[in-house]
Amino acid sequence: MPYEEDGITPENIIQTLSERSPGTVAIDAWGKTSLFYNPEGLLPRGFYFATVKQKDGENDRASDLIRGGVFRFNTGTAKPLFLERFGPPPARPAKGKAVASPWDFTELDVISPHPVYGWMSWISVLNPSPETLLELKPMIEAAFLKARAAFEKKTK
Repeated sequence: MPYEEDGITPENIIQTLSERSPGTVAIDAWGKTSLFYNPEGLLPRGFYFATVKQKDGENDRASDLIRGGVFRFNTGTAKPLFLERFGPPPARPAKGKAVASPWDFTELDVISPHPVYGWMSWISVLNPSPETLLELKPMIEAAFLKARAAFEKKTK
């Protein structure tokens, strides 16, 4: 599997983001690991900025994660970065459906809007390569800063 050859696994993505983003808490829930900004556990969960999903869920099957070794990395981002890359966000899909779009949400190592939360300026990629993760860095940083700002606003 290509991501194992490159050393990219769900676990090391979670570990790397947790180490590089002070105040991050990783929580396994809803069939994925979510990364929340919640320093010192001041809020019940905090504000999440990224997830790693390793299996399909009842309302999210567009990436066909049932395939062995396939996982999806997701991150929110700043709306201007989303617009720059994809244009206007797609419309919110009906429950259990993917956003209407030209993207193939089953394609590996291709950055696309999130199949369910693209309308909220979330993006995703299946089995990202090191180069793709580097390309995502500004979007991940924007998501972290957005979560941190929301946390600070909520806790002041």
